[in-house]
Amino acid sequence: MNDLKLHRILKAPRALIWECFTQPEHLKQFFIPRPHKILDAEVQLFPGGRFYSLFEVDGTEYPNEGCVLEVVTGEKLVTTDTLLAGYIPAPNPFFTAIMTFADHPDGTEYTALARHGNQDTLKRHEDMGFHEGWGTVADQLETYAQGLQN
Repeated sequence: MNDLKLHRILKAPRALIWECFTQPEHLKQFFIPRPHKILDAEVQLFPGGRFYSLFEVDGTEYPNEGCVLEVVTGEKLVTTDTLLAGYIPAPNPFFTAIMTFADHPDGTEYTALARHGNQDTLKRHEDMGFHEGWGTVADQLETYAQGLQN
């Protein structure tokens, strides 16, 4: 497999972590390492639905169009940029994200798997800083979710 994996225990309830990943107003608060921003997001939480984010990195905007492939409420979310909403093939596919969420005594067991079509895209994602970037996003998610609890 051409996978990159991040596994974390997040100190926040699973239902809240799920809400953060599936509600655009929350997603915009943590889904890219700071100081970069998410200017817009849309999550259509059904297979074939749109999974979209608009990143701003150093003043440049990067739209990220994707498709929701699988939803198991509170447990699993699978998205991809290999397809656009409505299962339309994307012109420049990169990876599929398989995110799972499980109860844990300390909060939520979170696993993110980035599955690539080949070794070249896997290497490119690794070189972009997958582990550092997705780790930072997980830390930001945990902090943000904890703030919502108060």
